[in-house]
Amino acid sequence: MADRPEQPTDEQQDAEREEEKNGSKPMSPARKRTIRIVLIVVGAIILVGGLLWFIHYRNTGRYMQTTDDAYVQADAVVVSPKVAGYVERVFVADNQQVRVGQPLLQIDPGDYRARAEQYRAQIAVAQANAEGVRAQIREQQAAITRAEAELATARSRAAFANAEVARYRPLAASGAESRERLAQLENEARQANAQVASANAAVTSARRRVGTLEAQVDQALAQGKGAEAQLATAQSDVGSTLIRASIAGRIGDKTVRVGQYLQPATRTMSIVPTTQLYVEANFKETQLGLMRVGQPVELEVDALPGVEIHGRVESVSPGTGAQFSVLPPQNATGNFTKIVQRVPVRIAIDAGPETLKLLVPGMSVSPTVDTRGARDARERIRQEQERYNEQRGHD
Repeated sequence: MADRPEQPTDEQQDAEREEEKNGSKPMSPARKRTIRIVLIVVGAIILVGGLLWFIHYRNTGRYMQTTDDAYVQADAVVVSPKVAGYVERVFVADNQQVRVGQPLLQIDPGDYRARAEQYRAQIAVAQANAEGVRAQIREQQAAITRAEAELATARSRAAFANAEVARYRPLAASGAESRERLAQLENEARQANAQVASANAAVTSARRRVGTLEAQVDQALAQGKGAEAQLATAQSDVGSTLIRASIAGRIGDKTVRVGQYLQPATRTMSIVPTTQLYVEANFKETQLGLMRVGQPVELEVDALPGVEIHGRVESVSPGTGAQFSVLPPQNATGNFTKIVQRVPVRIAIDAGPETLKLLVPGMSVSPTVDTRGARDARERIRQEQERYNEQRGHD
């Protein structure tokens, strides 16, 4: 029977461990092989991961444009009165949901109602004046009829007198009748002709009087129409004392109080359309080369982590944010430092009503625009520009 190998003592094992620690003892082949396999596996994993990342970046990643300079926005409506006056009632509270046409506040309408009654009275006076002048016209029509009758009588008398003069003139010339009689007839004829002229003038004056009265009727009617226009304005002012919601949404920034005196265009509150929210994202100018209207967008709202919200590019601003600022930069003066500009991009939100209830204007958003749909646009633009340059060169 073979002898068993002698087991190392504890002192020998401690010495071996100390030698391994100090590196004085060579590593066993099995351990070297294990370490080599581990390194190969780790390297392969890193290589495969890097290759997958590169493929993903080439096909997808480089077309995803994102920014953290984006916020939820809404086209809020500022509620302002059209007329001045003291606030009589306020019908809504802060943050209240309102519908279209719902009353918001009431301005004291007393002064405007009194003004409307004043214009109604002016309309009644104008109508009465017009009716009075019409009555005078009717009377004048009777006077015209009487004057025309008198004119007809005067013409008849004048015709008779002239006929008598014509009949007596040859008789007086022959001596059959006296010249005194002829002179008397000629005088009567002249008087008859004068009466015809007077009656004709009376008829003309009566007719012209009708024209004058008709002008007075027109004047009274015009005054009535002016009063009606003023009444319509006053009634509009009365209606404007009750301010209603022009859109549906939630009340915000309410500063109006009962008893407060308001001037026209005074800001009283705002209505935020909670169902018509959108995102305004300020992308760098270097990110807009492939961005087009209609491209899909993934939205990450800071207030709703983990919630996937979709959207689409709705429009791109026609200028940078600096261009539309109150004081645009003047780069033509002083020292110039190039700064990457940002362009506002409007993104429509595609979300359900429960999600929209949680979104309010001003919330931070991180949108990611998928521009893969325009991946060939840059090459087409380059080729088009080259053709244009060649054409211009030939010209």
